[in-house]
Amino acid sequence: MAFLPTAEICDTNAAHLSSGDLRILHPVFHMYGQSRAFYGPVVTVKVFEDNVLVRELLETKGEGRVLVIDGGGSMRCALVGGNLVQLGQNMGWSGIVVNGCVRDVDEINLCHVGVRALGSYPLRSNKKGTGEKHVAVYVGGTFIRDGEWLYADNDGIIVSKFELSI
Repeated sequence: MAFLPTAEICDTNAAHLSSGDLRILHPVFHMYGQSRAFYGPVVTVKVFEDNVLVRELLETKGEGRVLVIDGGGSMRCALVGGNLVQLGQNMGWSGIVVNGCVRDVDEINLCHVGVRALGSYPLRSNKKGTGEKHVAVYVGGTFIRDGEWLYADNDGIIVSKFELSI
């Protein structure tokens, strides 16, 4: 399937927006990486100032999926840096959405993975391995679940309970 622009998805899926099957994330994310538009099935992880589980997931085959990281909105450390984005690119991930910070922005901007985050911060995260994989997360004003579909472009980020077509 070819990429669907988020504005066009919204225009042609009013009923799904009304029902909550299609949700728009709050416009709080900054864009990083070469891929300005990306989409795919969601994989979720919930962590707080610790990125061990993030690395574990990015070490698996991405197969065009999007990793959604609920970092609790912490702005005190980076959950993703250039090495992890490069790993995600090598493993075939389509995108990474971080409810938290990234670092190594110049390195991330060389990668062909779409990255959205609340901002950048130079301090790396803890390495304790705490958190949960494949759980419902609350990011950008909405709940996002493993297996849902995420679509991101210059206009915003939307999440759908199912794969969309126009």
